[in-house]
Amino acid sequence: MVKKRYVQVGTGGRARFFYEAIASTYKETSELVGFCDLSQTRMDYANKVISQSHGHAQVPTYAYQDFERMLDETKPDFVIVTTVDRNHHDYIIRSMEKGYDVISEKPMTIDAKKTQEIIDCQKRTGRSLRVTFNYRYAPHNTKVRELIRDGVIGDVFSVHFEWLLNTKHGADYFRRWHRNKLNSGGLLVHKSTHHFDLVNFWIQSQPQTVFAFGDLNFYGMKNAEKRGLEHFSYRYHGDPHAKDDPFAIDLESSEELRELYLKAESDSGYIRDRNVFSDDISIEDTMGVTVKYRSGAILTYSLNAYMPWEGFNVAINGSKGRIEMKIVEQSYINAGGEKENEGAVVGQTLMVYPMFGAPYEVTIDEQAGGHGGGDPILLNDLFGVPVEDEFNRAASHVDGALSILTGIAGNQSIASGQAIQVADLVEF
Repeated sequence: MVKKRYVQVGTGGRARFFYEAIASTYKETSELVGFCDLSQTRMDYANKVISQSHGHAQVPTYAYQDFERMLDETKPDFVIVTTVDRNHHDYIIRSMEKGYDVISEKPMTIDAKKTQEIIDCQKRTGRSLRVTFNYRYAPHNTKVRELIRDGVIGDVFSVHFEWLLNTKHGADYFRRWHRNKLNSGGLLVHKSTHHFDLVNFWIQSQPQTVFAFGDLNFYGMKNAEKRGLEHFSYRYHGDPHAKDDPFAIDLESSEELRELYLKAESDSGYIRDRNVFSDDISIEDTMGVTVKYRSGAILTYSLNAYMPWEGFNVAINGSKGRIEMKIVEQSYINAGGEKENEGAVVGQTLMVYPMFGAPYEVTIDEQAGGHGGGDPILLNDLFGVPVEDEFNRAASHVDGALSILTGIAGNQSIASGQAIQVADLVEF
């Protein structure tokens, strides 16, 4: 078997999910041939992981300004993009223009202009772009799609979707580069892209009209001052108050945090542990969105990033009944622990309420791995030998665009106070 060749641009915390899978589980079908990043320290750590932990040969490293030289010299089959969100479109487009297929971490990009540029480039080049929505592959989420596909609740008329980020995982978005909307598009794009994609996937429709509200109510200096907090350092490392602060993280506490961030500060300029109550946060922590779909279905959605537990509640109402699902997830900090803990399900309930029948609980097949067992299935789909998938969970650039356009429209609605027509944002 000829192995598929991969290069990866961006070697931060999320990157390890991809390069470590290639170097270990899928070494018979895939191989890494290059890393690209602005930090040599991070690339050196990635090479250390794949060589010392998995016996994969170390790969050439390229500074970010040498990205195209990496492509010319390594001639990969695929480019994996795991950079800061604001740069996704740049590397996606440059890769496709040079004739390479792309795998992008979600979100595909962060605004309508960049989305249009990706769509136009894909049309022009004919290259493939996969967006890695691992939540589609989680057994509980796939089961919801199966129930709707099989007509268990008839035609879907409305969805209520409530996502809770807790004060460990949720707070982490306010320590990192995500706290700047210019980097991430805010949580309605960076995080909610998962959730809006799930709704698109479940009901097999596309967003049409979006209206949203959003505020920064909990994090940030003004909100902390309202609650009587008096001490504000810009970051937690070196702050003597941090040991008693439940929102602080210790970059010395794990090898990955230390190697990827603390040691890389000198060549990356990036501070990973900024105070969640400092005064330069430009994203919301409290969001409510209403969406009308082309099918006629209505979504009511909320996201709050300071909750006492992590997970989500979903209710889907149809012409023949109702589905209710509650998923409690294990909290985690990106790059701060075992990747299997990311989105690990610690409690789940899936109920069907037929219109004229007794309610019943639906059995969900338990599977090992991160994000409720979805990660291994996605990784095999990407790097192993894919199996036929009756649910068509592999997400294209069109799926990637439709998921973020709900959040992009939501951001525009928050800013303008107006309902936004998704068709006005991009042309497919």
